Amino acid sequence: MRTRVKICGITRAQDAWTACEAGADAIGLVFYPPSPRFLAYEQARMLRDALPAFVTAVALFVDPSRDEVERVLDRVRPGALQFHGDEPPEFCERFGLPYVKACRVKEGVNLLEYLRPYVGASGWLADTYVEAYGGTGTRFDWSVVPRQRPRPLILAGGLTTENVRDAIRRVRPWGVDVTSGVESAKGIKDSAKIAAFMAEVRNADG
Repeated sequence: MRTRVKICGITRAQDAWTACEAGADAIGLVFYPPSPRFLAYEQARMLRDALPAFVTAVALFVDPSRDEVERVLDRVRPGALQFHGDEPPEFCERFGLPYVKACRVKEGVNLLEYLRPYVGASGWLADTYVEAYGGTGTRFDWSVVPRQRPRPLILAGGLTTENVRDAIRRVRPWGVDVTSGVESAKGIKDSAKIAAFMAEVRNADG
């Protein structure tokens, strides 16, 4: 099976194109205002328009209001949604787009029990619990990820060129999601790191 790759926290058109040329399946556009990778609508629309066919723009939210999501849908028109907060299943499903629901893994949280209500999700994402949301470069203990899962699993949290091959071989996720592991600064992607990361993913698949 080929491991799918999403490169998240894209803020520049050249980084979006670099990710696509390297073979990424999706890019992540962040609509969480405290994040250093937060995008204005116009900037996000420009990035989405820069994508070639068959690469998905994924809009990422943390506990948004219904109006916030609908404004992004209207002005940016992403291909999928990703929810990282405590959004209930009925909220995630109301917008008529495929969505990914994240679980921030920490001690005392059962990944499957947390995600089981989100049966309508096109994927479940396992990320590291940190006080700040996303892109911190911190990984969690991959051994807590169960082998049997009802939905496609996406692995995130502290993935880098140095560890992604091992992560894929140990967890066997449907896809991986990387942010800081391919950056030279927050929101600024490094083309060499992207290429090396993608090469390691393909090595793991081989």
